[in-house]
Amino acid sequence: MIDPIPARRSDRWSSAWPVARPAGPLVLMLVLMQALAGCDRADSVATAKQPILVRVQTVQMVDRTISIVLTGDVQVRTLAQLSFRVTGRVTERLVDVGAHVEAGDVLARLAPTEQQADLAAATAAVAAAESRLKVATANFERQKTLLAKGFTTRAAYDQAQEALGGAKSALEVAKAQLGTAKDALTYTELRASAAGVITVRNLEAGQVAQAALSVFTLAQDGDRDAVFDVHETFFREAESDRIALALVSDPAVTATGHVREISPTVDPKTGTVHVKVAIENPPAAMTLGSPVTGTATWKPEQRIVLPWSALAAVGATPAVWRLDRASKTVSLKTVTVDDYGTGTIVISHGLAPGDVVVVEGGKLLSPGQIVTYDAESRS
Repeated sequence: MIDPIPARRSDRWSSAWPVARPAGPLVLMLVLMQALAGCDRADSVATAKQPILVRVQTVQMVDRTISIVLTGDVQVRTLAQLSFRVTGRVTERLVDVGAHVEAGDVLARLAPTEQQADLAAATAAVAAAESRLKVATANFERQKTLLAKGFTTRAAYDQAQEALGGAKSALEVAKAQLGTAKDALTYTELRASAAGVITVRNLEAGQVAQAALSVFTLAQDGDRDAVFDVHETFFREAESDRIALALVSDPAVTATGHVREISPTVDPKTGTVHVKVAIENPPAAMTLGSPVTGTATWKPEQRIVLPWSALAAVGATPAVWRLDRASKTVSLKTVTVDDYGTGTIVISHGLAPGDVVVVEGGKLLSPGQIVTYDAESRS
């Protein structure tokens, strides 16, 4: 039989002095994870030191020509505002908007009642003046004969002569008034001043048209302009004033024009200026109001042009990876991008001719990264 007291003593000593026990599964797992993490860090350091294959390009200045394509429309060179010269009620309107008219065609008529009455009165006044002139002429001839025979006085002769002059003047005035009345009668018909197209109509039969108030707008046949609203520097920096024009609905219809007029003022709402381009020998398809495109070419400039794939960033600032040929390492260089083209960027500051930049493969780089590249891709 075993004495229980030594057993209790043994338990007391065991609790006072710890005894090494076998490691549990959790401890073994932690040790294994630390070992694997150490292997991963070693592998990443080894990978970071391996050179990355990139494509580079040597920076050089090139001639860059910019073409700007603008959209405008075809407008007439000369617009005529047509109006009646006299006031009256409209009896006929013979044309509408879009109608093509020839010079002298009647566009509208007024009621000629008042003008016909004025003409009749002027005609009667001329007849009366002619009768008075006949009487004054006969009296003067009689006084002249009597004066030669001594049967009248000099005063009577001078009075007859004065009456004759007054009758002649009165006849001239009457004839002038008759001419005015005839013109006024013709003014009741509004005629086209030139061949062209009616673009605006402000007239209806039955209304009273006021003298000198525009009732038709006539776009005269002949010269045509392509009109654009553009930034004021576009045409001032262009290589020449020659503009290539094409119809938007049919680009095969083309023409050439030159800048005829640049508005001296800037539109305060849009910040653009009104530019008129004279169309040389406009095709028949370029009718009034047709939308057209105009291509203007700027003067060539020496600029640094790189592929868009070379662009990186330092925060919000554009940058490129620049290669140090001696150490074959790369570093980020901030640049100023002057313009973005189709597949290209234009650098104005930050690079100099002879610098070598990475144009492909820059997404995997970090500052100080060693790279490798083909010698053929540097130029």
